[in-house]
Amino acid sequence: MNSNNKIKNYSEVVDKKYGIDGTLERNAFEQNAYNFYSGMVLHQARKEAKITQSELANRTGTTKSYISRIENGAISPSVSAFYRLIAALGMRIEIVKSLKFTE
Repeated sequence: MNSNNKIKNYSEVVDKKYGIDGTLERNAFEQNAYNFYSGMVLHQARKEAKITQSELANRTGTTKSYISRIENGAISPSVSAFYRLIAALGMRIEIVKSLKFTE
C-alpha cells in the first residue's frame, strides 16, 4: 500500500504542518481557522435569513465592510458583536452545561 493513501491522525498532520499547541504558527493557524468558521456560520445564517450585508450592518450598527470582512474570515467579531449579529439574524445562542455523574 502506498504511504500516501494511509489515513492520518488529524492532530499529527496539524502538529507537523503548523507546530504543536502553543507555538506561534499553531496559534495563528487556529485563529485563522476560527475566523473562517465564524465567517461561514454568519454567512450561512444571513443567507437563510434572506438579508443583505448592508441590511445586517444597519441592524447591528456596523458597516457592510465589517460584515464582509467577518464573512470572508479576515477578522472575527468580538463576543458582544457576535451576539448582536446573531440576534439581528433572529437566532440565539444557548450555552448548555452537561452534567456527568460518577459513582
